[in-house]
Amino acid sequence: MRWDRLFEDLEDQLASEWEAERAALDTEAERLRLSKLSLRERLRALVGTEPAVSVDLVDGTVATGTVSAVGADWFAMTTHTRRGGALLVPFAGTAAIGVPHADLLRSARPVTSPARLADRMTLGFVLRDLSRRRIPITAGLAGGRLLSGTIDRAGADHVDLALHDLDAPRRAAAVGGHRLVPTDAVLWVRLDSPAALA
Repeated sequence: MRWDRLFEDLEDQLASEWEAERAALDTEAERLRLSKLSLRERLRALVGTEPAVSVDLVDGTVATGTVSAVGADWFAMTTHTRRGGALLVPFAGTAAIGVPHADLLRSARPVTSPARLADRMTLGFVLRDLSRRRIPITAGLAGGRLLSGTIDRAGADHVDLALHDLDAPRRAAAVGGHRLVPTDAVLWVRLDSPAALA
């Protein structure tokens, strides 16, 4: 009888040690998986979720909205302002992202969605598309400067911006100047309509 109890205790102890070792391996595997998780992957998991996220930009601007798209080096938000609209934010222009705890945890889980074309689109690609469609923008630049107008051309690492009032179409008579703007200096791009991103 005592021997049976001894063997049961040894079996329980061995099972407990195996369980502890397996838990330690699982924890280490999870740490390794999380160490490989990128900001882009976390943002992709937040696309279209409610409630909104808040984004602290490196120039001190705070924007609130819903993540609507994620590209190779940028993400887009549908903003919750009186005017509505969309905001394009390069990852380099982001200081912090405020996310509800449940969404924060959900974004850390593995996502098995298929790769999409938008995942490979760079900010330059999106700026070239805005130029092609003649969509007026406001760009927030490093140093706090704001420039409003239409992108005439988008090069490899810069854009030509025709400055004009956003309420007026881009016409030669309405243009108040031109700027060459390095893409690296762009912290965010605001569009008055979220439909402009479609």
